[in-house]
Amino acid sequence: MKPNDVVTSLPENPTQKNNAVDSVQQQEQQPGLDFVRQVITDDLAAGRTQQIVTRFPPEPNGYLHIGHVKAICLNFGIAEEFQGVCNLRFDDTNPDAEEQEYVDGIANDVKWLGFQWEGEPRYASSYFDQLYTWAVQLIEQGDAYVDLQSPEDIRLNRGNFVEPGKNSPQRDATVAENLERFEKMRSGEYAEGQAVLRAKIDMTSPNVHMRDPILYRILHSAHHQTGDTWKIYPMYDYAHPLSDAIEGITHSLCTLEFQDHRPFYDWVVAKVKSPSVPRQYESSRLNVDYTITSKRKLRKLVEGAHVNGWDDPRMPTVVGMRRRGFTPEGLRDFCQRVGVSKVDGSIVDVAMLEYCIRQSLENTAARGMAVLNPLKVTLSNLPADMDLTHSRHPNVDMGERVIPLTTELFIDRKDFEEEPPKGFKRLIPGGEVRLRHAYVIKCDEVIKDENGEVVELKCSIDPETLGKNPEGRKVKGVVHWVSATKGVPAEVRIYERLFTESDPEVGDDFLANLNPESLKVVQAVIEPALAQAQPEDRFQFEREGYFVADQYDHNSKKPVFNRILDLKDSFKPGK
Repeated sequence: MKPNDVVTSLPENPTQKNNAVDSVQQQEQQPGLDFVRQVITDDLAAGRTQQIVTRFPPEPNGYLHIGHVKAICLNFGIAEEFQGVCNLRFDDTNPDAEEQEYVDGIANDVKWLGFQWEGEPRYASSYFDQLYTWAVQLIEQGDAYVDLQSPEDIRLNRGNFVEPGKNSPQRDATVAENLERFEKMRSGEYAEGQAVLRAKIDMTSPNVHMRDPILYRILHSAHHQTGDTWKIYPMYDYAHPLSDAIEGITHSLCTLEFQDHRPFYDWVVAKVKSPSVPRQYESSRLNVDYTITSKRKLRKLVEGAHVNGWDDPRMPTVVGMRRRGFTPEGLRDFCQRVGVSKVDGSIVDVAMLEYCIRQSLENTAARGMAVLNPLKVTLSNLPADMDLTHSRHPNVDMGERVIPLTTELFIDRKDFEEEPPKGFKRLIPGGEVRLRHAYVIKCDEVIKDENGEVVELKCSIDPETLGKNPEGRKVKGVVHWVSATKGVPAEVRIYERLFTESDPEVGDDFLANLNPESLKVVQAVIEPALAQAQPEDRFQFEREGYFVADQYDHNSKKPVFNRILDLKDSFKPGK
């Protein structure tokens, strides 16, 4: 789609437009529609928009996190629902903080989440020539000037929420003087911080974002897309609305912290006389308990070696959640359940996220058995080693797997108690349990080492119980197991929440709330079929939880699995 294909009208007074937008947002909504979808429905019905065009505009200065997932699902989801298109645009206006690594990573994350942008990825830097032309236009119109104050003086003279700002000594310079100074900025004759280009609006405005905001600053830095072409770079608040206008964006969706920026968004689009007029709408950002999404604090976790990189499965980054084994379907379901609103400060229960992930895994994760804390069992009367064939999933056709049953096997240590607590339904001396998918066994003898620790159980099978219940008695307990001689050793990483507090910011330092038990590595034994998993294959280890073959470290000779989640679910839908 070409930028000028979508043309809408803009009131002369941006405040009128803001009031009109808010009025639309406050109208009674149709059942099942959030305010954004209501606005779009009304715009299409009224003919104000012929085709919906949205954009996901990340800054390539870090890795995407759970908050960005909501933005991705909203922008791409809206486009899909209304038969529109969504652009992926990198708002790359700060070369000092941006890297190609982040550009590539963001594109991969969007694809992994299941979305496809319109055409090729776009870059704000591709529009630098046009943005510069418009900046010159603003100077010629008397709507922009070059300020030679120091950054500190600019900050002090901006005022605050109770005091108005003060005009710059250069605010009333002539157009010719400003054009000359702006050219010097572009050619690199000024040092960084020596000059900026500012919009000329109102230094007494109650909205501090309208007090002559900076449009361009000097950076003598190479850019990952444009190299050394530019010595000046546009500010985000200037580049973003004009990039939206260039691309013909109809509905520019962002979070509530940009609500006070909207008047400038409208002002600059109107002043350059763009034929394409995007409209900005703000909704609440995603806040999840036990989770931090501040890029600065996430970087502190990585650089302080509190986690093992940006893709550590405990991190709320998309790469971290992917390596943890979270599914794109579960993340999309979560964002849909969270919904869209203008209520700021609400915090979503992380149990809802975990519920959505479990729901997505229930019928997509094959089953398998793994013993995380092995205790040896010897079957005294098993006639010979045998191969049992069982389905890979109880309710979905995923084929079958072979489970070797041998004289020596492992059960989990927690499934045996010499002195069982009340209600214990697993193996005890003289008691019976069923081996999952196999025979009922009875514990005949307990073997201990010199320290009195149980090291082996001597058991016997009931040969009449393969695939059927024993006669004349009930056996309630079922335990999982793995062959001791044909099972495969595996490293299993057990992940818990990264923070102990639901609000990780509580106290003087969020690092004090790190969970020291957030990662435990155990040496387990898995059934042979699990060792053949491919990286990122997901499974339910029966009675243990959901696990994924690690994206990087797993191979058939040295299997490595990450626990996605345990099987417990505390979230109740509808609450």
